[in-house]
Amino acid sequence: MKENDFTRGPIVPSLLKFMGPVLFAMFLQAMYGAVDLLVVGRFGVTADVSGVATGSQIIQALTHLVIGLAMGITVAVGLCIGRKESGRAGGIIGTGIIIFTIVGVLFTVICVAGAGPLASLLQAPEEAFETTSAYVRICGGGFLVIVAYNLLGSVFRGLGDSKTPLLAVGIACVFNILGDYFFVAILHMGAAGAAIATVAAQFLSVVISFFILRGRELPFTIARSDIRLDAGYTKMILRIGVPVAIQDFLVSVSFLVLMAIVNQLGVVASAGVGVAQKVCMFIMLVPSSFMHSMSSFIAQNRGAGLYDRAYNALKDGIIVSVFFGVVMFVIAFFFGDHLAGIFSQDGPTVVASWDYLKAYAIDCLLTCFLFCFIGYFNGIEKTTFVLIQGLIGAFAVRIPVAFLMSRIGGGSLFMIGLAIPCSTVVQIILCLFALRAFRREDAEKIAGRTAGMGREDVIER
Repeated sequence: MKENDFTRGPIVPSLLKFMGPVLFAMFLQAMYGAVDLLVVGRFGVTADVSGVATGSQIIQALTHLVIGLAMGITVAVGLCIGRKESGRAGGIIGTGIIIFTIVGVLFTVICVAGAGPLASLLQAPEEAFETTSAYVRICGGGFLVIVAYNLLGSVFRGLGDSKTPLLAVGIACVFNILGDYFFVAILHMGAAGAAIATVAAQFLSVVISFFILRGRELPFTIARSDIRLDAGYTKMILRIGVPVAIQDFLVSVSFLVLMAIVNQLGVVASAGVGVAQKVCMFIMLVPSSFMHSMSSFIAQNRGAGLYDRAYNALKDGIIVSVFFGVVMFVIAFFFGDHLAGIFSQDGPTVVASWDYLKAYAIDCLLTCFLFCFIGYFNGIEKTTFVLIQGLIGAFAVRIPVAFLMSRIGGGSLFMIGLAIPCSTVVQIILCLFALRAFRREDAEKIAGRTAGMGREDVIER
């Protein structure tokens, strides 16, 4: 646990050491959908590519709900570690198991029973309607597995352990690649085969990881009596996690709406944006890993009362993230056709994808700020603000601008894609105002605590 104590030592080395496995784990997790699309693009038809692209957007939206809710466990466990109260972690995790089981069952029912309506809601092209429905139905049937993976990851990130989640996703990625090749390339099952491979890989990952974790020594214990809905722990998890979950989900919904707008332009545009979204998953890995790492780092320091150290971590994180943002901008803007060509051999699809990627490249210069802010606010338990700024960016800016550009942009995916950096600019402005207000709150807390200590000294004398 000393190795994972973020309350001591240099900030940047500790943050980068923790972020490395987080980044690699997110890279491997992004490989799930990427490999699906890559193999389907090589051995399937355009309708299969569109089906995987649209269907994975639906699964991803629901998965973001799970990931956001898991942030409640990450921050709660991190606060306990910072306060040297690791014994409470068992109760938090036991309560989280019950909550996540309920969520997993609910999402399974939604996906299996509502695959067709969901595909219709996203206006999946007629040629790709059946493949989209099949992908959603099969992946949705394995939602309990998705929930189990994210629950495990949230616990260990809260403890400052980013290596165990990396191991879990690494196992899943290997099995997914093998499964995709078998079901899609050999059996020619298209989008349905890609979905089967994904679910099977995640199931095997959870099973193997569970047995590995049983042999590890942890700084807490989980008794059978802990696996229940404790009122206090439930409130704590939901208070932190629900706003993040809603924000992540509704932001994903805004991208689903954007996808629906693009789907009206035809199967090539749909496939092009689908390919671009997979590329963007990799482009955004660095700022996303900073966001998740920042939440764990900040939570431990806030729990220990080290407010200034937490704020300094935010500043250092932004500086390092900006460097990566510039690199990602250059790659996506000038070499987007090469990136898209990895996932599709169809010329028109690659051209459409690169057009959209140029707009996303601009966002690379902005998310290095925004994602660090969000990680900081999550870590200090200001998740309600995270929800508010996300909603404003998604529904007051991203969707209206995308709709407007689809009408006046002549069908240009670059113009439609500009809705994304536009919303990020607005969100950064909101974060700057919020940061100033929250820093003022911290100063008042520190002043009050110092004054209280002074009065106690007077009484003793």
